[in-house]
Amino acid sequence: MNDSAFKWERVSGVPVADEELIADLKRVALNTGGINVTQKVYAEHGTFDCSTVIRRFSSWNKALAMAGLPLSNEVNVSDERLFENLLVLWQHFGRQPRRRELSSPPSEISQTPYNRRFGSWTSALHAFIEYANDQGAEAPSQIESASSRRQTGRDPSLRLRWRVLQRDHFSCCACGASPAITPGVDLHVDHVVPWSKGGETTNENLQTLCSTCNLGKSNVG
Repeated sequence: MNDSAFKWERVSGVPVADEELIADLKRVALNTGGINVTQKVYAEHGTFDCSTVIRRFSSWNKALAMAGLPLSNEVNVSDERLFENLLVLWQHFGRQPRRRELSSPPSEISQTPYNRRFGSWTSALHAFIEYANDQGAEAPSQIESASSRRQTGRDPSLRLRWRVLQRDHFSCCACGASPAITPGVDLHVDHVVPWSKGGETTNENLQTLCSTCNLGKSNVG
């Protein structure tokens, strides 16, 4: 009886909506265990033709970006972007990220650019840590307006965020929550004395807060 159930089939020539293509890319990523959705993988598991996706979004990587998936075989990625992506993962998991975690959000860069640039995942981690811990390479972010009398910019640099998160053990200073213990905890690096009230962006005036405590602080303030 089930064999006679009505089933919908796409009619040849009917235009495919952007949303359908994006949804199908996400479906393939989910069904294949979160691995990089290359054109070869999509050709094996996808509903539509790879050329349709590329034609619609002008490139395969742009389609992956629209779907929030790691890019496939991206070239000429700057060290800054590679390191920023690593810090995002470290902050998200509350610990050193694992190579397989490059294949799924919040990572925006796949494993290949790291291997191409540093030779291996281990070498990439060492390079990131050396970069992030190099305090001498970081100059204070100056504000152009002399009337503001600011010594630092509003947004902490990658190095400064790294130092604050490390100092606070990748845990919320208010409630102790950590993504390493409770998956889904979202950590922020926040000013103790608000920027709007003259607080500077310095190690001493920054703290790690989870999204819940940071929202609570904003509501109180």
